[in-house]
Amino acid sequence: MLSMRCKVRMSASGVHLFDRVSGMNVLLDEVRVPTERFSRGPRYLSVALTNACELHCAYCYAPKHAAALDRERLQAWAVELDASGCLGVGFGGGEPTAYRRFAQLCADIAQSTSMAVTFTTHGHRLSPELVDSLRGAVHFVRLSVDGVGATYERLRGRRFAAVARAAGLLNSLAPFGINAVVNADTVGELDDLAKFAGDVGAAELLLLPEQPTSVTPGISDADAQRLVEWAATARTSIRLTISRTGLEAALPIAEVIPGELPLDAHMHLDAAGVLRPHAYASTGVPVGGSIMDAVKTLRETA
Repeated sequence: MLSMRCKVRMSASGVHLFDRVSGMNVLLDEVRVPTERFSRGPRYLSVALTNACELHCAYCYAPKHAAALDRERLQAWAVELDASGCLGVGFGGGEPTAYRRFAQLCADIAQSTSMAVTFTTHGHRLSPELVDSLRGAVHFVRLSVDGVGATYERLRGRRFAAVARAAGLLNSLAPFGINAVVNADTVGELDDLAKFAGDVGAAELLLLPEQPTSVTPGISDADAQRLVEWAATARTSIRLTISRTGLEAALPIAEVIPGELPLDAHMHLDAAGVLRPHAYASTGVPVGGSIMDAVKTLRETA
């Protein structure tokens, strides 16, 4: 059931009602919204708080230069986005839990805005104390798990048992999902990943075809085809999702908001304060005093 504090977003698609506590979304697509009343902010903003991360995954696309967003500017931008119809911010990096006073940031934004607060983590910095400090301030979490068992340990250089413990901690915090980069090492373990996600109580398994970086070519055509074939025949109770990375024509992907333009759906803010169309984009717009000025410029130049 939607709470009394349901947020309203308006667009060419209709009136979108969102409850961050339950995660409920309702689109009233029969309502015609005048252009001048469209919400100006993106529906969702992903934010790289910092480039810092103690893991050194060879296929990671995140920038390796030191950078971190200023807390006060980020807080002001969050309030601005909230007033412009943004429904949620998702913190990543790097590793967001490496950001100084991360839990306080989440609490401040949850209290000062009506947006959902989410984050993506490798899980190895999670502790019962950190999870307790995040309680009530976070509405969804994603845990990165690339492969299972020995494959995970070889790729990430950490014990697989530790990420299983992290999943247990998250299960007491908020609904959470499992993220998995799909490449030559992990494509053969998709059944095991889906089973792991179900066993630890995850709400979904998000598949991320490996993206090209300066040192890796990204997922091969052969492994992408294996992913497509697996998704078409998988027998699993876990909800499957996939990032928009070029396989849309080969997979049955739901359109979240019918007719929604990419830059109305999502934008990405990197740790250097550059607003980009998405996390893989090579160019963007530096954010100055107002993030909504950068949103406007990005749409005009895209």
